[in-house]
Amino acid sequence: MKLHRNIKIFLNYCFGPLLFIWLSWSIWHQVKAQPHLAQSWTSIRESMASTAIFKLLIVLFLMPLNWAIEALKWKRSIRHLQNISFLNAFKATLAGVSFSVSTPNRIGEYLGRVLYMEEDKRIKAVSLTMLGSLSQLLITLIMGFTGFCILFPVMRTQPEFSGLWLQVVLYGVLGVLIFLLVFYFRISWLIRWINRFPRSAVFSKWVNALRDCDTPLLLELLLLSALRYTVFAVQYLLLFSLFGVELSIWNGWWGVSVSFLILAIIPTFAIAELAQRGYITKTIIGLFSTNLTGILLATASIWFINLVIPAIAGSVLILLLKRIWREKEEGQKAESGNSSL
Repeated sequence: MKLHRNIKIFLNYCFGPLLFIWLSWSIWHQVKAQPHLAQSWTSIRESMASTAIFKLLIVLFLMPLNWAIEALKWKRSIRHLQNISFLNAFKATLAGVSFSVSTPNRIGEYLGRVLYMEEDKRIKAVSLTMLGSLSQLLITLIMGFTGFCILFPVMRTQPEFSGLWLQVVLYGVLGVLIFLLVFYFRISWLIRWINRFPRSAVFSKWVNALRDCDTPLLLELLLLSALRYTVFAVQYLLLFSLFGVELSIWNGWWGVSVSFLILAIIPTFAIAELAQRGYITKTIIGLFSTNLTGILLATASIWFINLVIPAIAGSVLILLLKRIWREKEEGQKAESGNSSL
């Protein structure tokens, strides 16, 4: 336990900041060396001052739609466990974002959501929430693998990418994708396998909640995940256009898909996440555009709009939720005191 805690402290407070500093320095160095840097800044300022600013407004509108789809997905995944309103599902999703921004790979998302569940159902809700995350990961892997196949001829000609490395990633992603697809549509196998263990009762609360996840529900979660993925990718394409990153929709779509894939398979630390996103997106989209400044501005804008703003809203909701709990507890104590009299 102590070793695990020490590793967590090292990753969050030592490795994370060091990674952020190194990536930030590397990005800044490459931006300064960018040809026609002044021209790129001029183009960006002109775009922001023109009617193209409506693209930013569309991106802002798509942010609540993005999380609304995620809230609907979560609501549908837990419907057999607890009937929760869409509004509460949306609040729980934002609360999860608030927790997630301070944890590696945003695993704290589960903690925020289960706060809106009934206390005796929170453990079961975690496994169902993970199922929704798995559906999103599957869409990311499918689109990312497709993007890798399409962009492979371009990527292997660049010195940043090794042909052997690309093949390892390509076949590795394919293997993981096939395994997760089988696992996703055969969850009953996992339940039976775990229940065979002598002390399976410890895990039964986690996995038995998945018994009611039939194929129509699994397909529905995948469809909603694909819809959310599309919204996210469109946001990127709109901001690329706004910040003067000249590339076709085809290259932009598949470049973003590969970027999403890489971000999904590497460890992400909260303090270094923006730098990691910028470095990866700059590397992939940089295959088709020399406007590194525009690429980085688009990435930073997405990070702020889709994560920071919802996280702030989620933190406010958590404070309000704690206040409601406190008032409820005080009311129960008052009632018990009156009854004793």
